[in-house]
Amino acid sequence: MDKALQVSAIKDGTVIDHIPANRLFEVINILQLHKCMEMITFGTNLDSKQLGKKAIIKVSNRFFKEKEIDKIALIAPHAKLNTIKNYEVVEKRVVEIPDEIIGIANCFNPKCITNHEKIETHFMVVSKKPIELKCMFCEKITNENQVVIK
Repeated sequence: MDKALQVSAIKDGTVIDHIPANRLFEVINILQLHKCMEMITFGTNLDSKQLGKKAIIKVSNRFFKEKEIDKIALIAPHAKLNTIKNYEVVEKRVVEIPDEIIGIANCFNPKCITNHEKIETHFMVVSKKPIELKCMFCEKITNENQVVIK
């Protein structure tokens, strides 16, 4: 049986692979890929030995910054990020939740000062699985079902 690529190759850019299939559109949204003027290819419900079903995003001529990678980690922990240059993978990395989350997520506590003042949010990661973030201002715990990415 011949194997064929399910999604075509890109010359330069980034591939985000091993996204849980049900989180694909959240990743597209938090990265604001709907505003990107470069070629974007995505697929969902692709077979995966690890996840059962996975999603993938390929973005031409775009390389993500650390804050964007941290956002991906909050939505799709352990997704794989591949940097492509001249059709070759030059870097592979698994996204991981950092120990601190600064300025990329909202505190779920409606009374938290960060929801009323222009103060950058700051969380310590209490648990990476399941995700639990402790607000450095109000000390409330935001769990993975409550995380809202800015």
